Amino acid sequence: MNNKLVLTTKENRIISSLIEDNEFVQLRVDSMDSDSLLGNIYVGKVKNIVKNINAAFIEIADGVMCYYSLEENKYPIYVKDKKSDRLVMGDEILVQIEKENIKTKAPVATCHLNFTGKYVVLTHGKTKVGVSSKITSDKEKKRLREILSSYKNSEYGFIIRTNAEGASEEILRGEIETLIKRYEEITVFGVHRSAFSLVYKTPSAYLCDIRDGYANALTEIVTDDQLIFTQIKEYLETYQEEDLDKLRLYQDDQIKLSAVYNIDKRLDEATREHVWLKSGAYLVIQHTEAFNVIDVNTGKAIAGKKKAQETFLKINLEAAREAARQIRLRNLSGIIIIDFIDLLDKKDQEILMRELTDLFRKDPVKTTVVDITALNLVEITRKKVRKPLHEQMK
Repeated sequence: MNNKLVLTTKENRIISSLIEDNEFVQLRVDSMDSDSLLGNIYVGKVKNIVKNINAAFIEIADGVMCYYSLEENKYPIYVKDKKSDRLVMGDEILVQIEKENIKTKAPVATCHLNFTGKYVVLTHGKTKVGVSSKITSDKEKKRLREILSSYKNSEYGFIIRTNAEGASEEILRGEIETLIKRYEEITVFGVHRSAFSLVYKTPSAYLCDIRDGYANALTEIVTDDQLIFTQIKEYLETYQEEDLDKLRLYQDDQIKLSAVYNIDKRLDEATREHVWLKSGAYLVIQHTEAFNVIDVNTGKAIAGKKKAQETFLKINLEAAREAARQIRLRNLSGIIIIDFIDLLDKKDQEILMRELTDLFRKDPVKTTVVDITALNLVEITRKKVRKPLHEQMK
């Protein structure tokens, strides 16, 4: 499989394109001077506690408020000594931003600090060792757990990532020790910082892409920007030396890298409302405040066809494959409703649901096919992390 991460720049923006076997599966646009909060760790100050929603609002900078669930955050790291563990207004705690602000919703902060490597995530407050569900070999799971077992303690635990499958013990232990050192530096020295201090800044989004989603699967990382090339090179030399030979600086005065891969055209297609299918059917993709909607239309696909239900199933399966690709390509998240063409036969519905489930297993972002309603609407949820592509383009 030929998988490339292509990074280009245009009008003070960095465009990241993930291409798997010549098909674009993910696009992202980041401003060069973007000050993304995602993954950053701050000394936050409790501004307000709202009991009826069991939440607090944490200020991380002057006027910048974050939502903080009291139910989900049991182990806050206080900057100042307290007699009680109960969170009150005015408390200063270390928090990490786990979700960006999306539309009208504030960023989401957590006290469960995560330190992410290519193979392992260190998780404060969650002391178990978890293994990615995409690692299916019991023998490999046992091997990885045994390596992690010697690092367990009462403060933090670990999540073994999909990339860890087959990785050597030496590489894993090296990364774990690096993560522990970073955790200890922040929890020991960060508590002596003043309110609103930025204690840790996460790497640039494109570096997180290399680390998080598909480092093992990538065959090439290519950019035509010298600064981006240098930053990636330094990052790989420090954290992922085994991937250094995948990096390439594109240099051609005759044709731009963006033109080689038709990046402008791909961005335009990925923000259009209509997506045509080879069969002649098409998708309509729309966004609302509460959820995203994908409507499947037969278009020209049924012209002259006699076996309607058989044709509808074929169109729906084609639409399912394209919908799954578009959801990842556009980074749609939250609640997603797909209005497929009505299938009367329960067996056909089951075939469609199995296909969708299999497709979303390949998505690196957690995606769940919930159900199909009586009105033949398929409900899907996808974890919200970063803004969708259409918001990144604004």
